[in-house]
Amino acid sequence: MAQTLWKDRKRTIFGLPWSFTKYTLTEEKFFLRKGFWNTTEDEVRLYRILDVSLSRSFREKLFGLGSIKVSSADKSMGDFLIKRVKKSKKVRDLLSHVVEDQRNVKGIIGREFLEGVNYD
Repeated sequence: MAQTLWKDRKRTIFGLPWSFTKYTLTEEKFFLRKGFWNTTEDEVRLYRILDVSLSRSFREKLFGLGSIKVSSADKSMGDFLIKRVKKSKKVRDLLSHVVEDQRNVKGIIGREFLEGVNYD
């Protein structure tokens, strides 16, 4: 079983974790679980993540929160948002670092590195 590196819930007003959306980051995958009565669980392998960016609205800043936009090559999940989490900058940095580690382990080269390559 892969080690859990980070987990949190989507925060609501005042930064309280009163939500049924849960996020979990392991060494190889990111998991997104939504719902109480009816739940959906999605996962994306980290090497499929292409880009990670952070946005923080004024209200989120007031309560120490931020949202992380993730661009993914995963067909079922596509791009997604990790909404209103605590210590969002540290989470974004951790996610970026683990994604790079997984790409190196799997020998994956991102599309952005292939743009100037001529295969003739």
